[in-house]
Amino acid sequence: MTTANAFLNSLISTYTPSSTYFDAARGHRSAVETRLDNAFGVKEMFETGSLKHGTGVWLYSDADYIVCLKGERPTSSTALNKVKAELADRFKSTVVKIRRPAVVCDFNGAKETVEVVPAYAADSGYWIPDPKTGEWMKTHPKDHNTYVNTANKKHDGAAKKLARLAKVWKYKRSVPVSSCYLEMRAAKYADGRSNWWMPIDLHGFLSNLLDINLASMNDPTGLGSRFNAYSSDTNRDDALSKLSTAVGRAANARQYDKDNKDDLAVAQLKLLFNQ
Repeated sequence: MTTANAFLNSLISTYTPSSTYFDAARGHRSAVETRLDNAFGVKEMFETGSLKHGTGVWLYSDADYIVCLKGERPTSSTALNKVKAELADRFKSTVVKIRRPAVVCDFNGAKETVEVVPAYAADSGYWIPDPKTGEWMKTHPKDHNTYVNTANKKHDGAAKKLARLAKVWKYKRSVPVSSCYLEMRAAKYADGRSNWWMPIDLHGFLSNLLDINLASMNDPTGLGSRFNAYSSDTNRDDALSKLSTAVGRAANARQYDKDNKDDLAVAQLKLLFNQ
């Protein structure tokens, strides 16, 4: 009989991309960079997000890149529209769209999706489009990666495991909440724990998110803008409703696990993650 902890570890394993999962999407990087360099000038282009952090979700996560452009910084909408126009012209058989803060290229029928975030160098870090305000926000992705990796050293990699579970919940239950927000919250939560048991801490993490009503999070590095969980009030209400349901199921699973009722605990977790 499968225990709650074993089920969660199996879920993490199932949704962990293989080492070659992003290779096809990565194969488009050079063509993207060349086109944008010819059009605007590129200072640097680098991997970011789940691809860099090692928290991607099989079948759902994309290859994410930040492209730091040369020249004067326009409005964020102008930057996104110009990058979209260039990439749509370069890849005429590919669907290219804007999904703030990125321009999304659905190569090979969306089987090899690449997200390109236009950026401009700041005094420290980078300016990228803000999904919530429509303006620019400052980010320090390289420092964020270091923060997540440092937090992940505790409890046998708990931060990334929790982040991946949170993202599986997001995708499988269509929760309109930022993956980056979930990841940074998971790292902060794991870093603050002295002990770890995933059925307990999954509930603790989700419960904490509900207690704070998905409040914006200060950049834990103290360098960049705050992390927003959602892009609109409608998304906020939907996310909180689904989070409330998830907390209830995680609470049930936690109690059943404590009572050694493994089948009931796993049943609640299957509901939580829509398995």
